[in-house]
Amino acid sequence: MVHDRIPSQLRELAASTQAVVFHRSLKGPPTGSFRSALTRDLASILEVNPDVEWWSPSAPAIETEAGVHVPDFEMSDGHGVRWLLDAPDRRVLDSGRFKKAAGLAGFRYKVLSRQDIYDGHRLQNARDLLRYTGHNVPLGDRVRVLAALDENGSLTFSDCLSVIRETQPVAALASMVLQRFVEIELDDALIGPETQVRRIRG
Repeated sequence: MVHDRIPSQLRELAASTQAVVFHRSLKGPPTGSFRSALTRDLASILEVNPDVEWWSPSAPAIETEAGVHVPDFEMSDGHGVRWLLDAPDRRVLDSGRFKKAAGLAGFRYKVLSRQDIYDGHRLQNARDLLRYTGHNVPLGDRVRVLAALDENGSLTFSDCLSVIRETQPVAALASMVLQRFVEIELDDALIGPETQVRRIRG
């Protein structure tokens, strides 16, 4: 097979290059460079978490008696709490001691599990939505979608698409989800025609 003739070093380089690819962000930096596919996937999860205000892959170093550790992410939640986060493939010398040192520096610390990232359909739905980060939704389309939701309480994804006339319907509705004009369930199933869309107020 052709794949078998590709040197292993080139395959590893291709895999590492793929690992740092990330879509444009609303809550993080314009571009992202990550040390692994796991950290890239965690960034996608942070991007669609409504409790996350912002995140950064440039976390501060925390020093303990066990050594200096630089977490994968710094994150602020909706209550203003600052977090230091590590992906599940990160080896921390002494997580208990580091958690205490992070607390003294004004942070909470957590190592996420693979289940936090890969359970359910959230990651795939996040990837699908994040393709449309930065898509501009014309005022007319935004007003029509929100007015239809006001009238009906909730609508299916396909029903919302039918009222979008000035731009690409899927791109527009995905952008409205990312910008928190509307919300959909991301965990239970892949986004489809029957996915329920609701307006976010306040």
